[in-house]
Amino acid sequence: MPPGFPPMVYVPCGQYATGNGDRTMAAELRRTEDGKLALLAYSALDRLVRCCGAHQPWVLVRSEELSRIYEAQPYEAILLDTELPEELRHGAATG
Repeated sequence: MPPGFPPMVYVPCGQYATGNGDRTMAAELRRTEDGKLALLAYSALDRLVRCCGAHQPWVLVRSEELSRIYEAQPYEAILLDTELPEELRHGAATG
C-alpha cells in the first residue's frame, strides 16, 4: 500500500447469485471513466455513508488483506473515499 494509506478500510459489498443458486457476498467493483475496474475503499464509515449512501452494505478490511479480494476479484485500481453518483447507490430496502 502507498504511504499514508489507512490501516483499515470500509469496502462496499453486495450479495450476488452463484452458479448453483446460492448467494454470496463480494466486493462491489466499479468502472472508472477511463474503463479501469476499481475497488472502492473508504477510510471511515461516515465517509462511506456520505459517498455511497446509508443503504450501502460494507465490510471492514485490513488494508494488507486487500490482496485477498484481488485474488478473488481482480481489479486495476483502488479508489479511496470516492463519491458515487446517486444513480449508482443502493436504495432503501423495500419489503
